[in-house]
Amino acid sequence: MKLFTILFSLFTITLLAQNNKKYDTFFEKGNGNQSASYPETIAYFRMLANDFPTIEMKEMGLTDSGEPLHMITFNPDKEFDFDKIQKTKAVLFVNNGIHAGEPDGIDATMQFYRDLATGKLKAPKNTVLVSIPVYNIGGALNRNSTTRANQDGPEIYGFRGNARNYDLNRDLIKSDTRNTKSFTAIFQKINADVFIDNHVSNGSDYQYKLTYIMTQHNKLGTVLGDFMNNEMMPALVKDLQKKKIETTPYVDSFKDTPDKGFGQFVDSPRYTTGYTSLFNTIGFVVETHMLKKYAERVKMTYEYMKSTLDFTDANYQKIKDLRAKNLEQYQPKKSYTLKWELDSTKATTFSFLGYEAGYKKSEATTGNRLYYDRNKPYKKDVPYIKEFKSAKEVVIPTAYIVPKGYWNIMELLKNNTISFKQIKNDTIIEVESYRIADFKTVPSAYEGHYLHRNTTVTSKIVKMAFAKGDFYIPTNQKGVKYLVEVFEPEGVDSFFNWNFFDPILQQKEHYSEYIFEDTAAKILKDNPSLKAELETKKQSDAGFAKNPEAQLEWIYKHSVYYEKAHLQYPIYRVL
Repeated sequence: MKLFTILFSLFTITLLAQNNKKYDTFFEKGNGNQSASYPETIAYFRMLANDFPTIEMKEMGLTDSGEPLHMITFNPDKEFDFDKIQKTKAVLFVNNGIHAGEPDGIDATMQFYRDLATGKLKAPKNTVLVSIPVYNIGGALNRNSTTRANQDGPEIYGFRGNARNYDLNRDLIKSDTRNTKSFTAIFQKINADVFIDNHVSNGSDYQYKLTYIMTQHNKLGTVLGDFMNNEMMPALVKDLQKKKIETTPYVDSFKDTPDKGFGQFVDSPRYTTGYTSLFNTIGFVVETHMLKKYAERVKMTYEYMKSTLDFTDANYQKIKDLRAKNLEQYQPKKSYTLKWELDSTKATTFSFLGYEAGYKKSEATTGNRLYYDRNKPYKKDVPYIKEFKSAKEVVIPTAYIVPKGYWNIMELLKNNTISFKQIKNDTIIEVESYRIADFKTVPSAYEGHYLHRNTTVTSKIVKMAFAKGDFYIPTNQKGVKYLVEVFEPEGVDSFFNWNFFDPILQQKEHYSEYIFEDTAAKILKDNPSLKAELETKKQSDAGFAKNPEAQLEWIYKHSVYYEKAHLQYPIYRVL
């Protein structure tokens, strides 16, 4: 009888919680087109954490706004030690408001936690839910009604740039912001198995309310990538269809309109899912459609999170096993792809729900403008490419060596829980050494940098002296993909391409021509082979032959006087 009374009391409390208006969110109390502010969001989660022992709210580092980043955890077992959690459960990690003008996930996640805590949704047995309620706090505090000019609601929202005007979804590798450093600390602490980043799309008009990006499966690795592509994503699509929700891969059109075809978005490590994939985490970006009503978009985001949680919970052990197996592909001496490109030989078709498009005279300019006719919906097969092929590979070294002067690099590695040791005594080690052969630089600033691209290197094997305290970083560890991406200069988002090593591009010493003329003459006299090489170059290059300054510079760069540091990449590969 006593047990019955206890169970009845718990059941009654659950029903009261489900029906208690106290737990209505700001969005639910409004007109369907209003989103919670940052203080309202934090206050709501603080209330849930105070009222439900299954929810924990923690401050996890600062952001550029000066406000702390929060981590909200739901675990029906009331266990919040992630060393213990990872032994028996999977972790689903949800990020909201990275672009604060796209708040769908902020409002949907409040409802999601509430429904799990009150029992409206069945609590997962094998998965713990973690979220950042608002990531771009500075942008969320910068509320307005105009900066998302193409978006239908909500009435007021945040701004894309953070407190220092950085786009946080371009910052994951370079980590210029406090937000990113705090994000990576959370990600590394919880060791997420599956990740969702909630967004709102820009671009074409079509019938879908919900689109998605799954991290590029070829890049993720064949073991985990094949599972995500062939099992998990189809299961999510099918589950959403049961809820009468049609969805499509993110529409990255080849030409002006999607009926001409589109391809899988490749998420390099500057993006959240590109970064999380470096640690063998399955990642998704939810992209609700900007032209659909806000209330519909919030519902779509909620349902995607629910479908993902359900699938993860049912397949938690398989996901964890595949993550470990996926890591085995990335071992020293194995090949690693630094650059990917769409494989047009594997084009397929996709049954797409769109609207007929056309052009008509603009009423604002002297040109013609694109328009979509919502009175003419269509369903047709359009070209689609989701397979990528390797365009540039490198062999994973046994280790990288970083001179101790590059303390700024090491701070980022520590934040990403990269293991390393310091060399105990001055020593000589045989390494592969790179010189920067060529690169291009963007003409305009991009996210606080003048980003390099199309970088190429030359390499040679040398025996080099390293000093006590230099950093020896083995690649046989969980962060191997991260290490290769940041340390190989030819990688799209390498530290070199993000300007971390720009001082090596500038010569620190030079010469006065009238003095060096005598030195150059002696160099040629003492080195007949070098003189012969110079003559050959003059014969083969008419412009060079007519340019005495270029000839003197050539002699200087082929002499012992030319500084070794110029274009010498300072990270070394142990083979």
